[in-house]
Amino acid sequence: MSKKKNKRSTFGSVFRRMFLGNRAIEKEDVLAEEQVKTPFQTAVKNYVSNKFAMGCLIVFTLLFVTCFIGSIFINEEPTYQEVTQQNLGPTRSLLDIPSRLVGNVRQISVGSTYGVGIDNEGVVYMWGSLTDKLKQIPNDMGDVVQVAAGQDHCLALNKEGKVFTWGNNRLHLGTIPLEVANANNIKYINAGYQISIAVTEDGKVYAWGNTNVVSFDVHDYQGKIAKAVATGSGIMGLTKDGEVVSLTGTDTGFTKIPTDLGKVKDIEATAQTVAAITEDGKVRVWGNTTKGLDKIPEIEGKAVSLSSGRYHYVVVTDQNKVYAWGDNNFKESNVPSSIQGKDIDKVYSGYYQNYAVMKDGSVKTWGLKGYWLGTDQYGRDVLTRIINGGRMTMTIGAIAVIISIIIGVTIGGIAGYYGGKVDIILMRFEEVVAGIPFLPFAMILSGIVGNKISETQRIMLIMVILGFLSWPSICYLVRAEILSEREKEYVTAAKALGVKESKIIFRHILPNIMSVIIVNATLQFAIAMLTESTLSYLGFGVAEPNATWGNMLNGCCNSVVIQSFWWRWVFPSIALGMATICINAIGDGLRDAFDPKANER
Repeated sequence: MSKKKNKRSTFGSVFRRMFLGNRAIEKEDVLAEEQVKTPFQTAVKNYVSNKFAMGCLIVFTLLFVTCFIGSIFINEEPTYQEVTQQNLGPTRSLLDIPSRLVGNVRQISVGSTYGVGIDNEGVVYMWGSLTDKLKQIPNDMGDVVQVAAGQDHCLALNKEGKVFTWGNNRLHLGTIPLEVANANNIKYINAGYQISIAVTEDGKVYAWGNTNVVSFDVHDYQGKIAKAVATGSGIMGLTKDGEVVSLTGTDTGFTKIPTDLGKVKDIEATAQTVAAITEDGKVRVWGNTTKGLDKIPEIEGKAVSLSSGRYHYVVVTDQNKVYAWGDNNFKESNVPSSIQGKDIDKVYSGYYQNYAVMKDGSVKTWGLKGYWLGTDQYGRDVLTRIINGGRMTMTIGAIAVIISIIIGVTIGGIAGYYGGKVDIILMRFEEVVAGIPFLPFAMILSGIVGNKISETQRIMLIMVILGFLSWPSICYLVRAEILSEREKEYVTAAKALGVKESKIIFRHILPNIMSVIIVNATLQFAIAMLTESTLSYLGFGVAEPNATWGNMLNGCCNSVVIQSFWWRWVFPSIALGMATICINAIGDGLRDAFDPKANER
């Protein structure tokens, strides 16, 4: 009974002290009998009463759990890069279609980080992450009947068959050819990553942009084309007769069209493959079928429409069932069960987003919503790298501290206990190690050895260097404490009983100075993390693509990044700053808690 009361009062007092202060405790305990506490209980009580230290302990614990537990579920593929997602700011609004468009959709097209749509009155809407150039929608387009979104440029086709473009003008994508600009019978447009396509009503196809990379050769098919799609390096066409033809001058994987394809109703393309719906409602895929693009699910019924993203396909059947396959990094292939079997008017897909427009006008979306903390210069998620980088930084710091404690306690203990020549020799050795300029030494060693070993060995080397060069400070403290302890009566008694000297040092004296070791190790942990981050920032620590908080800041020291891509350096800096400040505060709190005179100061 009394134990339960004591437990309840202990936990209750912890929270009351944190949130109500000492006055409430004093009132409650005025008639209670003070209990005798062990030194450990006294230290815990002292630490808990330090609100700042307790707050920092909670924050650091959350950070630690997030990095170590979170990295299990949010694992980073080290070699992942995506050029279409580079330097995207923090956002979760990529799928937030304007409310004025819902229930009034004529067509939607999906770009790399944005969407563009038109309503039934021909008005253009844009949403998502838009550059200043993408926001400059031409205001003289009239009644727009079709839009097409590329990576960072758009095309629009109005009711009179005129083509308009806006957005980034790189690779001459913003320069419409005279044949297209003067035409008034354009019926189909398509905007790719590096190229734009227009098809006329009489079957002529035109392409402009980076035609040096995206090979374009219409061969003898000019005047026969009904639709054309672009992959990452070529253009494929669908003739009015339902034949799939290559409009590319070079042979690639997707130009090897299946010979038994038959008559085709529709085609779409990802970055490296082409898919077709045949006349009998079957789906065929060919090309560089990585990322599971060739693993077509078993489709019930006949495919009636096909759409594609950068690495995935979506098919709607005559039974209103939707199937998606291919890459699923952003859950772009996870079709919501709520739309299966419902009255679907059309599914629009592109890059990593999907929009299903239902016949009642509602719109269901799935795929990439955005990034909580933005992306870096390679299109990698900053939040994912902070979590995985934090695990790496903390691991290196922790192992380096363990190494330094083992060496420092051993040498300091022996030097302090034996004294004399042993002490002189060991302390001179300690002074030599302490005199080594750490950063220049680590940079030179990394430069000489770094390129000759694997990345794993390089990380281990950094841990060992940090551990072997950071033990002198703890060695000093341990030596000083043991010099004081060895003259006490319990040590004399142990010697008189014939206890081995090694046991006296490590079994009897060390437990009495453990508080000093714990406090120093905590502070050393923060220093080791900062040192590793400094090395990685300078390019001599953990190298890309492995993430640490330090190498995430590498490359963020120019004015363009600081001003335009602030999320690349602000969030890793906050994580590193919070971790080191919290660890230092925890160390200070422990030092005050273990000091019996802390409450008097």
